[in-house]
Amino acid sequence: MEEFRRTYSRLCKESGAEPQETVLQQMHQLPQGRLDLATQSLTVDTCRALGKLLQKEALLTELVLSDCMLSEEGAVLLLQGLCVNTIVRFLDLKGNNLRAAGTEALAKLLRQNKSIQSLTLEWNSLGTWEEAFAAFCGALAANGALQQLDLRNNQISHKGAEELALALKSNTSLQQLDFLPDLRWNHIGLLGGRALVNCLPSNRTLWKLELAGNSIPGDILRAVEQAMGHNQDRQTAFRESQARAHVLSKEVRHLREEKSKQFLDLMETIDRQREEMVRSSKASAARVGQLQEALNERHSIINALKAKLQMAEAALALSEQKAQDLGELLATAEQEQRSLAQRQAKEHRLEQQEAAERESKLLRDLSAANEKNLLLQNQVDELERKVKSQQDQLFLTRQDLTNTAAELKMRAVQAEERLELEKKRSRQSLEDAEHLRFKEVEHMTRHLEESERAMQERVQRLEAARLSLEEELSRAKAAALSERSQAEEELIKAKNQVRLEEQQRLAHLEEKLRLLAQARDEAQSTCLQQKQAVTDAQARAGQLGRQVEGLRRRLEELQQELSNKDQEKAAEVTRVRLELQEQNGRLQAELTAQEALKEKAAALERQLKVIASDHREALLDRESENASLREKLRLKQAEIARIRDEEAQRASFLQNAVLAYVQGSPLRTLSPQK
Repeated sequence: MEEFRRTYSRLCKESGAEPQETVLQQMHQLPQGRLDLATQSLTVDTCRALGKLLQKEALLTELVLSDCMLSEEGAVLLLQGLCVNTIVRFLDLKGNNLRAAGTEALAKLLRQNKSIQSLTLEWNSLGTWEEAFAAFCGALAANGALQQLDLRNNQISHKGAEELALALKSNTSLQQLDFLPDLRWNHIGLLGGRALVNCLPSNRTLWKLELAGNSIPGDILRAVEQAMGHNQDRQTAFRESQARAHVLSKEVRHLREEKSKQFLDLMETIDRQREEMVRSSKASAARVGQLQEALNERHSIINALKAKLQMAEAALALSEQKAQDLGELLATAEQEQRSLAQRQAKEHRLEQQEAAERESKLLRDLSAANEKNLLLQNQVDELERKVKSQQDQLFLTRQDLTNTAAELKMRAVQAEERLELEKKRSRQSLEDAEHLRFKEVEHMTRHLEESERAMQERVQRLEAARLSLEEELSRAKAAALSERSQAEEELIKAKNQVRLEEQQRLAHLEEKLRLLAQARDEAQSTCLQQKQAVTDAQARAGQLGRQVEGLRRRLEELQQELSNKDQEKAAEVTRVRLELQEQNGRLQAELTAQEALKEKAAALERQLKVIASDHREALLDRESENASLREKLRLKQAEIARIRDEEAQRASFLQNAVLAYVQGSPLRTLSPQK
């Protein structure tokens, strides 16, 4: 509150006035949220500073300005500051002798301020200024925040009471109105009392109205008390209905919270199932990819082996063709040998005749033959080197075949290990899925309406994923077939190239064989060696054929295993479908249960509506009963007044008779009156 005091002092100094010490002392002793300046004579400058301070002050909730002898200007300044304030709840202006300007400022305050709930205006003579008080009553009719109003000792006449009655007809927030006066100050009278009684049926919020001591008849006071009692009953009934509505709203909120919790649990389970389905789809995709890679690797290995087999077969065919060619060459060489033997015999005969002439020629022929022998020897060496190179190539092909066989065995073992691992993983995943399924069955009893849609969408997604996987498999098969066709085309091209190269080689060999015709003995020895190599190559080819048959059987076994895997996958897919169908059935059962719960909630809402309508009807019945009771009371009061008049007449007659008897007058004059 020290800041409050400093701001007050600063505002006073800005206006050119000194702050009042008494006000500063009261501010120093200020309790939390309450400013009490009662019995302090406030100057205009102090009122101006307080008005500016109240426009911004957010700590005060109660302001007491009773018996402060406020001037018209000071009151107007204070009330202008309170027009903007939204924190003050209680305002006490008792005993400040407010006049026309103050009353109009109060009217402006009630029109603009929406926070003041209690207003004390005792001993202010507001009723003497009829126009200003009418404006005050009009502002009170428009105000929707004020609940308690004290107008004691304000010289309110019956006209002011009529204006106040008009205000009470429109006001919907005022609950307590106090008129308890000194008889010298408020003179509401019979007309004002009737106006107030007539306005009470339209006002259902006012439950306390004190009119004692205002020259109002007793029947009007009783009517006011009955109206106040009726309003109190209505307020209690309204509070009870509000309490019931609050309880019902709490129950509805509780049900909504439970439903929201169930829905959140359902969404969590759905998200978990989605994650599991995504994981399973990813795992299946990874498995399919691994299997596809393994198949591709095996296809590549098979294609390589086929290529090697085709190469070996081509080499065998070439070697057989070479052997046939060599046999033909041998036959031609034998024929040439025979012809040469015949020719030699003839030449020998001729040589015997011409020995002398041919000796010189023979010497020349010997030298030429020696040279040819050297050339043939070189050619034989070259042929031996070529044969050795072919033997080395055959040995390398053997090693390649053995290496490929070992690699195939290793890959087969690895494939079997992978299959076992995949089986273990599938078993573990099945066990985990069964465990999760049992947990999900426990949670499925709390699913809501959207689970069926989510499951249908999930089934559609799974079907789409299955279709996409089948399409990918068909594409992979088509790609494998296309690659196979391309590989076959490449093999055909390679065979054609090999044939062309072999034809070229055969032509070259034929040219060489023509040269070998001159070296028969060396050719026979080389032919024998080549026959031995051909037999070795045939034996190796047989071994290779047996290895190829074993590899083919292995490939058939692997294909059988793949078909078994496909069957197991199809069985797993059918099982998952059956499980999804079961879950759909369970979800439908839960949906029916939820629909039953909805129907129960609708029945409860209908019951609430029926109860509210019954309550309204009961209120209407009570109002009608109250009206009838009022009518009966009015009739009884009229009858009581009539009886009182009769009793008064009888009493007057008796009094006259007693006086006449006492005075000794004859009773004949009174007999006609009886």
